[in-house]
Formats: sequence, C-alpha cells, structure tokens
Amino acid sequence: ELRSAAAGRPHLIRAPARTSISTRTAAAMAPPDATVDAAVDAAAAVPKAEPLTAPDDPHLWLEDVLGEKPLEWVEKVNRDCLAAVGDPKETESYARIKSILDSKDKIPHAYRIGNEYYYNFWQDDKHVQGIWRKTTLDSFKTKEPEWSTVLDLDALPPPTTDTAKTWVWHGSTLLDEGPDSQWDRALIRLSPGGSDADTCREFCLRTEQFVDPDGDDQGFALPQPAKTRISYRSRNEVLVGTDFGGDGSTLTDSGYPRVVKSWRRGTPIEEAVTVFEGEQSDIAASQYSFHDRGFVHELQVRSITFYTSKYFYRALTPDGIAGTTADEETTPFKEVPIPEDAELGMFADMVMITLRSDFQAPVTGATFKAGSLITMPMTELMENDWSNAVALFEPTPSRSLSSSSETKDFMILKILEDVKTVLEFWKFDAETKQWTKQGGDEGGVVPVGEDVSVGSHCRDSSSDNKLWLWRDGYLVPDTLEMASAEDCCVATEHIKAKPAMFNADGLCVEQHFATSADGTRIPYFVMRRKDLVMDGSNPVLLDAYGGFEISMLPGYSAGVGAGWLERGGCKVIANIRGGGEYGPEWHQAALKEKRYKCFEDMEAVAQALIESKLTSPEKLACIGGSNGGLLVGNLITRPIASTLFGAAVCQVPLLDMKRYSQLLAGASWMGEYGDPEKPEEWKFLRKHSPYHLLRHDILGKPEMGDGDVLGEVTESTNPTWKAPKTLFTTSTRDDRVHPGHARKMVASLLEEAGKDKAPTVYYWENTEGGHGGAADNSQRSFMWALTYNFLAQALGLEE
Repeated sequence: ELRSAAAGRPHLIRAPARTSISTRTAAAMAPPDATVDAAVDAAAAVPKAEPLTAPDDPHLWLEDVLGEKPLEWVEKVNRDCLAAVGDPKETESYARIKSILDSKDKIPHAYRIGNEYYYNFWQDDKHVQGIWRKTTLDSFKTKEPEWSTVLDLDALPPPTTDTAKTWVWHGSTLLDEGPDSQWDRALIRLSPGGSDADTCREFCLRTEQFVDPDGDDQGFALPQPAKTRISYRSRNEVLVGTDFGGDGSTLTDSGYPRVVKSWRRGTPIEEAVTVFEGEQSDIAASQYSFHDRGFVHELQVRSITFYTSKYFYRALTPDGIAGTTADEETTPFKEVPIPEDAELGMFADMVMITLRSDFQAPVTGATFKAGSLITMPMTELMENDWSNAVALFEPTPSRSLSSSSETKDFMILKILEDVKTVLEFWKFDAETKQWTKQGGDEGGVVPVGEDVSVGSHCRDSSSDNKLWLWRDGYLVPDTLEMASAEDCCVATEHIKAKPAMFNADGLCVEQHFATSADGTRIPYFVMRRKDLVMDGSNPVLLDAYGGFEISMLPGYSAGVGAGWLERGGCKVIANIRGGGEYGPEWHQAALKEKRYKCFEDMEAVAQALIESKLTSPEKLACIGGSNGGLLVGNLITRPIASTLFGAAVCQVPLLDMKRYSQLLAGASWMGEYGDPEKPEEWKFLRKHSPYHLLRHDILGKPEMGDGDVLGEVTESTNPTWKAPKTLFTTSTRDDRVHPGHARKMVASLLEEAGKDKAPTVYYWENTEGGHGGAADNSQRSFMWALTYNFLAQALGLEE
C-alpha cells in the first residue's frame, strides 16, 4: 500500500540475489521482486531525546519520541481520532481486510534453498508474527502443500525494547560457499516492533535451531537491536558494520554503519578487526564478497550520497576466501573507474553498469545515455578499457529499464513502455563473453493496468535457468507460473492462482495523460465502474509517490478493492516525476530545487480528473506515504492544490524540511531533497516544507531569520486557505522517518490553525510497525480500515 521501501536505504551495489532475501518493505502486500535485498537495510533505533524547545517552534517537544508528555499527547489524539471516525475493529472494512491478509489463498513466495526445499515466510491469523516454513516443489504445486515449520516467531520470547511487543521478520542471509555450497547456515534478522534496527542470530537449516554462541558451533549473534549490515564471507567469518560500542562513533552522520569489521567465529565482537572505513559525511560504508558462477568478487563501497558511490574491487579465488580472512588477505582493492552516480552489479566475470547520467567512454569515445545498462569484462573495466563495452539496454523517451533478473545463463530485463511492461531475454556465452538477445519481446507489452515479473525460483540464481513468472494487475489477481529463460518464458507451467478477493465485476482500468504546468505529459491510471456517470459526484482517491526513482506499477491490491472500490470509490494512480517510470531523467526532473514539479504534476492530474467530470474537489482525496507523505503535505498547503482536494491521508510523512536531516536517517536523503544547513538550498527547501508553509506562510507565525533573530507575526500569504479533511498516520516505532514530523504538523493544525481553518484533522499513531506503520496483519487491517472509513466519511461515499 505504501511505496516507500527505498526511502531510507543507502545506495548499495546490486549484488546477486541468491544469498539474501528480505520481506523488509513498507508495503502491506509486496510484489515478488520487492522481497529480494542484498544487505541489511537498517536505520537508527528510536532515540530518547532530551526535552526540546525553540523560539520559532513551540511543538518541538513532540520530537521526544518516548517522552511522557508526547506519549500522553499521542494517546489523546488517538482517542479523539477513534471517537470521530469510529473503531475500525467494529467495521466490515476491518473484517474484510484482515480476512484478506490472513487468507490461506494468498500465493506464497517460495524460493529453493539447496537442492530440495522451497522456503517461505508466512503470516495469518494463527501465525501472527509469522513462521518460516519449507516444502518440496511437488508439494508446493498442490492445492494444499504440506509445510514444515522451520522457525516460529510467535514461539520466541518477546522483545524487551521500548514499546515493542512483537518480532517482525527482516529476512535471512545464506552462507554461500560456491558451487559446492552446503546451504546449511543463515543469518536471521528480527526486528523488535518493526523498527529498521534489528537483531541478528545464526541459524542452522539442518537442525532448524539457532546456533548457540556459547555452544560447540559458536554461532554468530548480535542480540541488541542496531543498524547492522552483516553477511558471510566464509563459513567462519562474517563482515559486519554496526554501532560498535553503542556510542555512535562508528556510524555516519546519516546513522548507518561507517566502519566494517572482519569477525571470526568463536571470538567476541570486541575482537573483530577493522577492514574498511568510510567518511563521516558518507551515507554508509560496506564491504562484502560473493561467489558468482565460479568467480569470487569482493567489494568495498562508500555510499557518498543516496545516488553516488565509490566502489573498490578485488578478485579472489574460492580457496583463497575460504582460507584467508579479510584482514589477512593481501590482494589489494582498486577503485572501480565508473561515474559516481552509476550502479554496479556482476554476472560471472562480467560487470553490469546502470547509468544515471550520460557517459562518454574513455579512449573509444563511445557515448551511452542515462538509463543505459552496460556490460563488459570486469578485468577490462579495472584497466579502464571500454573497447568491448556494449549496451544491453538504451532508453528512449517512452522506454526505461525498470529492473533486471538473472538465471544461470540469462539476464532478463523488465522494460517499461509508457508504464506498460515488456520483458527482454539476453543469453550469456561464457567462452566468448558475448550477450545475445533471444526471441522477441515476451508476449509483447502487457495490457493496460496489468504487469508481469520474473525471478529465479532459487536463492542461488546461478543454479539453473528456471524462473517464477508472476502476472497480476489492478483488477487481476496474482498467478504464479514456472517458466524457463531458455524459451523466453513461452511455455509455462501453471502453479497457483489467487482467487478474486474483491468483486471486480463492472470495473475497468484506463490509462490517461495529463499535461503539467511546463507541458510534460503525466500518465495516470483510473480504476472505476464502467457504468459510472461523469457528473462530478464520484469519490476519487488519487495516489502517488514521486521520489527516489521508485515506479508506481500496476499490482493487485485486495485491500484497495475491498476497502474502496467495492464501496463505490474510484482509485487513481499518478506516475508523476520524481519516480522511475521513465528512467533517471524522470526522477531527476523533480530533484532538490525542482521538487515543485511533482507537486505541479499532481495538480495537473487532479485538474484533469475534475475537468473530465469524473469527480469534483469536494469528492477528490489524495493519499501518500513517506516521501508520498511529503507530497500530500505540500498538496494540502499549496494555494492551488489545497483547493483541489476535499480530503487527504498523509502517512509516515516528512513535513519539517528544516529539521529532517537531523532526525534519524534523514541525512541520507539530502541527495534527493537538499541540505537545509546550506542557505542556498534552504531557500528552495523552505518552499517545499509543509510545516513552514503552514505555520509561517499561511498562519503568519514568527519565523527565525538571519542571525537567529526571531521575526514578527506576518500577514497570511493565503488568507482564504482551508485545510482539506485530513488523516495523519505514523508509528512510534518508525526509526526511518521520525514521527515528530506528523506530530508537529497535527499539533499546529489543531492548536494554531484551529477549527476555522482546519475543521477536520485526525491523527493515528501506532505504537509498533516501523516505517510500514504496522507490525502484523491485525495492525495493518486496523490502519487501512481506519483510512478507508475516514475517506468514505470525508467524501460522502456511503451517504
């Protein structure tokens, strides 16, 4: 439901997907490719701040996340919210959404580990925190597979961290020892209450027990929740970056690991040896190694900003990495000669480079466009020899590279053509080092409002060429097929199909384009009833994200269907700038000082919906989470946008753009938004900061000026402004986007704007859930039922 999975992640190399898999996402129902993650994406544990005051910010004290007074305030506004909207648990929406989330008809995302078993993490009404389980392929293909529980989170002792009461699965990282790997060990990451900070313990897949740190096998364990990145280097060594010592000295300004150490089995973490350090101003530093089709790679990465990195590389051998620890290895690292804003991945001994800006290769002079995928032998790249570099993909104004998947011999590219998917298959010849495009575009472009994705069926994607192929759409339930890259997925075996979880009879999906203020065409999808009357009376929910190069692609959301579409509402998805729908340039068009472009795009889509008479301002609502929450915050405070919407839902938002870089992981996003400590960047950030637009521009409250001198009360820049009916939601356990953003904005609306200017403002803060806002299906159902019930009331859906 929330497209914010990447909003707190430092920029990392695209490492092979076979060793690490994570369900870490802000989405309540994630697509298959959102479960794969090559590194721990952790952020700071919620700090207990000292009492805060500021002359120009009377609500600063609400940033004290666990303070007694702030929590009393939260409890009061939570009560007021439920008193006005009603208890979601007593409504049909809650029951419907929870039955969907707990349904055993959902298709499990299962991936093979080793040669026999397929593993899956599962939550339902009986497994609230979830179980990690396994079955065979033959059993998985049946209607009712015979699952064997590997790890039961509900059976574990509960966490004791602050307000956390439950464990949230953050995924597993496997021990990969190359072609002869035993696939018998994993590092399990569990979060208390859903925070990004998590614990890590080694797990044996043979005994299906945690490996005792004090036992004969001397398991790896980091029991204290922290922002940790950890992976195996060999059976008896891990590379770990964390808050060593607990004093923050080994973290960056963004709150991510700055120091990486080699930790040998059987030794205390205090004896781990430093092997790599980044700069204090970097977002993060990391080092990791991996086996890839007979080759062994090791990289060090300085993530300088969210979109720029420096990579350092050395090639190793299977025997060398198994017998020599990172601190003793004498092979030197060398800097990889690629643009700092490029992404780096590997396939065997070939490097895969994704460009974010135009690039001219040295010596040859060959030019490659931003958004291109380039491949060449890694040995040649390290010599800065680009003579054999080729582009597997080059963008056009309507085509962009969305993602890529790999098998033993193939790279599969997921390409967007005006936000409609097509797959391309490229086969690699290990002897000639050549790539050959296979067949044509698989099945052509998918129908409007539908999508197709592929991924290896195995955690070791180099094991064979088999694929899981997923199909779904806004109104089309998921199906899972087994396919092969060898025939470009032409012949498939049906495995599972999710039954329809809401009534889509009489509904349709359309794609339209709105024209933004500068003339740019903005695509958007509309889900509505076919027999709908275009008279402006239809309740419409407009959803967008517009940041971090994240694309809003079609997908089946039964929660949207049951909570909104079935009740007669229309849903609109806007593919505004700042996202990745048209590649890096589409994203960069709304960076920093150009942020207003994505707000103008939303205004253009809203105006198009109104002009078409699909809806009217009093029947139109906007919704967004995380970066999308910043978007909504601007929409309800901008002079034009605030008149276009009758209601809004602002989820886990950024709202105070003066303070954001000082709160939790905020400093890591300055590449997206700008640095408020730089006067020239604060000048444009000030125009995009909803908290300041509200308090100082609209309400005329005194603002701190030059020389830290508090200004005078001013006249409102928009004296007729009135806030749309708005619901804010966040989580006490959100340690990525600070809950203080939402708290302070709501306090200002309630106490300073008052009923005259903000007659309907509600707030709900869950005490668990992390950046996703909820930790289990009950909490997710509560949050979404509350959201849809509020919208139904605000837009008169069920009058």
